[in-house]
Amino acid sequence: MLNTYFRTIVGSMILLSVILTVYVNENWLWFTVFIGVNLIQSAFTKWCLLETILKKLGIK
Repeated sequence: MLNTYFRTIVGSMILLSVILTVYVNENWLWFTVFIGVNLIQSAFTKWCLLETILKKLGIK
């Protein structure tokens, strides 16, 4: 269940940042870069802040 929430939230954040980049300001692209860097970092360290937050909210 945690994996489903994680993928849904991350996917939504990426889509939101792309929409904001197109319609608001191209500096929102940095938000997309931040998400990508976090995903790469979590692949190496096996730690992700979003995962920790979801676990504290009681999602298993």
